[in-house]
This record gives sequence, C-alpha cells and structure tokens, in this order.
Amino acid sequence: MSQAVLEYSNRGCGRTIWGRKDEEYVADFLLVSRRHLNPDEYQVFRYHFLLGADYTLCCKRLGMEKGVFYHMVYRIMRRLGRVYRELKPYALYPLDEYFNGRTENEIPATARMSLVPVRPIQRSLHEQLNVPVRKAA
Repeated sequence: MSQAVLEYSNRGCGRTIWGRKDEEYVADFLLVSRRHLNPDEYQVFRYHFLLGADYTLCCKRLGMEKGVFYHMVYRIMRRLGRVYRELKPYALYPLDEYFNGRTENEIPATARMSLVPVRPIQRSLHEQLNVPVRKAA
C-alpha cells in the first residue's frame, strides 16, 4: 500500500503539500530510462535491471552473446548514471536530495570525466636542478 505524506514546500510561506514520493520516484525512474534508451537497450534494461534476470536468461531471451550483452549493460549503466545525476530540476541521484529537497549542489569539476589523462611534462635534469651547464663545462 502506498502512503500519502505531508511535506513542506521549498517555496516557503509555511506551505505543505500532500505527495506520494515513492510512486513519483518510480515513475520518474522508468520514464527517464525509457526516454534515454533506444528500444534494444530498454529491453535489456527491463529484463536485467527491472525483472532481475541473470545473463543466461537474458541472452537466451534476446538472442545475443554474453559479451555483447555485458557491453550493452555497461553502456546502459554509464548513460543512465550520468542522466540520473544531471537531470534538471530534480536529479534522481543522490536519493537524499530527491526525497528531502534540493541542496543546489553542483557537480564538482573533479567528478567530471576527462577524456585525456593529464601527465606532468618531463623536464631535463639540468632544468630541474637549475645547474648552469655551460659554465660547468
């Protein structure tokens, strides 16, 4: 059974709202997933993540190989994880912000993925030690 919960509004003025947060979250989760996945990916998402089938049953049902299935699962996880985190105005992840209100946290720059790893520039030994090589010779 679902429960309607009385919660305070973020708009101030002491307003309260009746809502069903659990059902709203499930509906948002499913609609966002369906909207951002193509039909083949959504079938894998539905069988594996929603219905809880293991890879053998999913591969047999969908007619795909184990490697292709796991590559699709990892692609789904990467894509939906980013969508759930960056969804505006209410992100689906982290859960405490969804259920307890927004805290206006921005994604830190260190959490964003960089495509090229940054490596320090290797300098020669005489540049590191600042030795006057011409005067030493």
